[in-house]
Amino acid sequence: MFLGVLKIQEVYRVMDANFNRAREGLRVLEEISRFVLEDKDLSGTIKDLRHKLAKTIKELPGGMLELVQARDAAGDVGAGSWTLGERTRSDLFALAVANFKRVQEAARVLEEFSKLITPGVEGFKKIRFETYVLEQEMLIKIALREPS
Repeated sequence: MFLGVLKIQEVYRVMDANFNRAREGLRVLEEISRFVLEDKDLSGTIKDLRHKLAKTIKELPGGMLELVQARDAAGDVGAGSWTLGERTRSDLFALAVANFKRVQEAARVLEEFSKLITPGVEGFKKIRFETYVLEQEMLIKIALREPS
């Protein structure tokens, strides 16, 4: 199937990379809330969001299987590129910010590319907006922490 000059496999490849990016970012945030902030509620909310992401992927035609089949990690021309900011994190606040932005950007990509294969998938947009709320909550909690 061709979508203009875009192949369906290319759409799924983009979505696979961004699904992985979002899931990984959420896992980092979950670990911060669980082991550093020791906030059971926040940790549970982020965990639930990871599960919502996986559930939303299942709404795509072919689901996870299509994503995995489109994957080409060995052929990813951007896999070895790093910016200076990606190599270091100055503190917990910066670590959390980087991972919230990672999740939000990935959710936006998923939202946009999903429109090419199955219009009406609202889950990615909802996830993105939920992360905006969680970002505010977590960053305030981190900022208010007393130094160890």
